Amino acid sequence: MVNVAYAMGQLGAGSPGSAGGLASFIPLVLMFVIFYFLLIRPQQKKTKEHREMIAGVKKGDRIITSGGIHGQVTAVDDTTVTVEISDKVRVKLNRANVAGMVQAQTQQAKKTVELEKSK
Repeated sequence: MVNVAYAMGQLGAGSPGSAGGLASFIPLVLMFVIFYFLLIRPQQKKTKEHREMIAGVKKGDRIITSGGIHGQVTAVDDTTVTVEISDKVRVKLNRANVAGMVQAQTQQAKKTVELEKSK
C-alpha cells in the first residue's frame, strides 16, 4: 500500500500536471483585473473629482459638510474653510470635511424648472 501512494506522488516532467502551476494563477489574475475595473478604478476617479472640487472652493460658494450642514463659504485658507451657517454664525472647517457643492445642484434644478415652463 505504501508503494501505491509513493508511485502516485511522483509525476514526470512531461506529464500534464506540471502545467497546473501556471494555470492556477490565471483565475487569480482575472479576479484582480475584474476588481480593478469594477472597484478600484471608479473609487480613484471619485476621489480625484472630490480633490478637485475641494481645491476649487471659493468665497461665496454654497457647500454641504460631511456632517450635513449647509452653509456659504465666507473665507478660504490653505487648510481651512470658514462657513456661515446662519446670520453671524460662522464655523471654521477643515477642507476635507466639504462633502459637496450646493450651488451646482441648485443651478441644475433651476434649468430643469425653466425647461418645464418653456414647454
